[in-house]
Amino acid sequence: MKFGVIQFSTDEAMHPADLARACEERGFESLFFPEHTHIPTSRRSPWPGGAELPREYKRTNDLFVALSMAAAATRTLKVGAGICLVVERDPITLAKEVATLDSLSGGRVIFGIGGGWNAEEMENHGTNFRRRWSILRERVEAMKAIWTEDEASYHGEHVNFDPIWSWPKPAQRPHPPILLGTGSARGRQRVVEYCDGWMPIAGRDDLEGGIRDLWERAKAAGRSRESLSVTVFGAPPKAQAIAGFDAAGAERVTLWLPPAGPDVCLPILDGYVKLLREVG
Repeated sequence: MKFGVIQFSTDEAMHPADLARACEERGFESLFFPEHTHIPTSRRSPWPGGAELPREYKRTNDLFVALSMAAAATRTLKVGAGICLVVERDPITLAKEVATLDSLSGGRVIFGIGGGWNAEEMENHGTNFRRRWSILRERVEAMKAIWTEDEASYHGEHVNFDPIWSWPKPAQRPHPPILLGTGSARGRQRVVEYCDGWMPIAGRDDLEGGIRDLWERAKAAGRSRESLSVTVFGAPPKAQAIAGFDAAGAERVTLWLPPAGPDVCLPILDGYVKLLREVG
């Protein structure tokens, strides 16, 4: 079992470089940051996590700037997107950002992605909420081509470009692992079709049943279990729960830190270290 940390990296939170060093020093495998480019003030889209949207959603640092700071401050810590809103980003530029970060970090990127929930946020980027999944797939497929081919091209409904040159290529081959954050059965089918792992949200998604369903779908598609990983996003800091995720087949669990300073975050990290020793 691998253990990671998640924090909304914001202008009010611990500096990403300081947090990354603290995680690495304590033996954590990875550090994940979520992203939102902005939050429209209309607030029409309901937040899936509850009635009131937390303050940090509108204050996030740019995902790849923050991850670069974290990677530059560490040597072994993996840096993850949890999740990157691919449907709000140009795929050629995004492919360049991911490849550059993976190359410069020595192959330490985990590329978590998702379809997103905030319709008006996407609309500000020119993305139709109802088409987001087909847009996501094409952008992922196009980025894979850019990462793996010397002269990449892609011709789809949403993404269309003739052969291009784009370096650097990622250090990880064929590319950084792509983990899809989703809770539905259709989402798990998407994992099998074009991703490398599933990243369900603890407490919101059916983990045990979902993992069994994922393996069944992988088998039907001719994919091995080894080709797909499961990362539990925001696991409860309880030994019994973590042991249960391990028994169910999860490869990694991630634990939340609040978007706060070191006086708040470091004692929580130390508490997590004691918890993980208990888990063994």
